[in-house]
Amino acid sequence: SYFIGGPQPCPGSVPYLCPSPSPPPTYHAFSLGAVVGSQNISARIGEPLVLTCKGAPRKPPQQLEWKLNTGRTEAWKVLSPEGDSWESVARVLPNGSLLLPAVGIQDEGTFRCRATNRHGKEIKSNYRLRVYQIPGKPEIVDPASELIAGIPNKVGTCLSEGGYPAGTLSWHLHGKALVPDGKGVSVREETRRHPDTGLFTVQSELTMTPARGGPLNPTFSCSLSLSPSAPGRRVLHTAPIQPSVWEPLPLEEVQLVVEPEGGTVAPGGAVTLTCETSAQPPPQIHWLKDGSPLAIAPSSVLFLPEVGAQDQGIYSCVATDQGHRSKESPGVSVSIIGLEEGPGLGLVALVLGVLGSLVIAALLVGILLWKRQQRLHREERKVPECPEEEEQRAELNQPEEQETAESNVGGP
Repeated sequence: SYFIGGPQPCPGSVPYLCPSPSPPPTYHAFSLGAVVGSQNISARIGEPLVLTCKGAPRKPPQQLEWKLNTGRTEAWKVLSPEGDSWESVARVLPNGSLLLPAVGIQDEGTFRCRATNRHGKEIKSNYRLRVYQIPGKPEIVDPASELIAGIPNKVGTCLSEGGYPAGTLSWHLHGKALVPDGKGVSVREETRRHPDTGLFTVQSELTMTPARGGPLNPTFSCSLSLSPSAPGRRVLHTAPIQPSVWEPLPLEEVQLVVEPEGGTVAPGGAVTLTCETSAQPPPQIHWLKDGSPLAIAPSSVLFLPEVGAQDQGIYSCVATDQGHRSKESPGVSVSIIGLEEGPGLGLVALVLGVLGSLVIAALLVGILLWKRQQRLHREERKVPECPEEEEQRAELNQPEEQETAESNVGGP
């Protein structure tokens, strides 16, 4: 038995002392089956604890001392009824028991009491204290709604917060423990400790590859195993989840549909390219233009809002499934009405047109110069060089003509 303050004792599996207002109340004898002797005991964090010094006289004068070796002490700390009190951590009560007003993680350790009774007999009491904090009920966060048979799937993350010690998380399928094997079942665990409270957060992420032809709605659950120092229930369970499982369809054919049909539009028109495949789950779609990847986010639809000369070319899409298998669609041409030959050929045509015009102009100029020269030549032949020379030429020609005529008349 020990002395406890307040009208009602605190419940629990170990002796507690209920907080009391100032001024301190009168302590009354109350028996709750105090822990005595050499024992391992547990106490909940934040609650008071009283340790009984076996053999100590109930009334002063008392010959006893307590020695503490915990996380709060560098070595053994000695407390006695006559010594200085360690009020915020522990103090000796009038009956010789040791009071810890609020147990903390740093109080874990060894407590020893050595008392001499009125008959001169020395009695020792030893305690090994472990503290605990029961966390809230664990839960599965980010649960999967669908799983694909034959490939790894993240099922969910089991999370437990605010416990001490940390505890252990385990996954179950249809009530049976799942053992990580690095192939079909893998678990990634993480433990974090709060810098102020010292309490733990533990989480476990489950990844699993469902077998083909297996259950369509498997039941998964997770459980937290508490430290043996925690009283009562030792295991806390999450609510179960039941994702659906379906068989994937292979990546066999990839088609590219263009709107408008044919891929030819007026300048500034819009073109929509849609990559279609029957594979399930939907594969990731990337786009190519003239064989080079386009720097755009993966999407099954490529929209060209205002098609210009720079948008003309051959487009195709590449589908990649979750097994990293890829397949490319046939190419589809996108062009602008009147610019089917493309920007390069258009420039060549423009250059040829200019050169042709220059050649034609040169020919026309040449023809005009030639005609002008011919006309001048004819005019030179019509105008005599000198009138006197023309008359002499006529006189010389006249006798010859007469002689020719006479010879013709007087012939045989």
